[in-house]
Amino acid sequence: MKLTSPAFADKLPVPVKYTCKGSNVSPPLEFLDVPKDAKSLVLIIEDINAKTQWIHWLVYNIPASTSFFDEAKVPEGAIEGICNDGKKGYEGPCPKYFQGIHHYSFRLYALDTVLNVPAFADAKVIQSEMENHIIASAELTGAAEGEQVSHTVI
Repeated sequence: MKLTSPAFADKLPVPVKYTCKGSNVSPPLEFLDVPKDAKSLVLIIEDINAKTQWIHWLVYNIPASTSFFDEAKVPEGAIEGICNDGKKGYEGPCPKYFQGIHHYSFRLYALDTVLNVPAFADAKVIQSEMENHIIASAELTGAAEGEQVSHTVI
């Protein structure tokens, strides 16, 4: 399985448009080679340099037939979970200026089940329920630096 974006390449900066310094909308994403036996997908975007777990977007029970997310959209049937501070929805990369470069992991999981969780579950609940149900995964990594996006390869 593979996760890509027409907006940025793996290990390169996330364009400003998709960060808190721009429009702060979710980037377009493409899913390739999703296993035929997958029942649902989960997308988790996390700042892997944050001191504590910082989820920028959590989308679960994505229909397994989904092959892309349009910019600023969630596919029909998918559910947005609770991210930081009890909020749902996409929150673009936004490291503080003094924190330097942060890396953002876009992880896609194919599951052998549809999750039966309360509406608006958070990442801990979703990650716990995913255990023993992941049949494939893919990752795309982006970066952002302080108040502006760095254009250096990471």
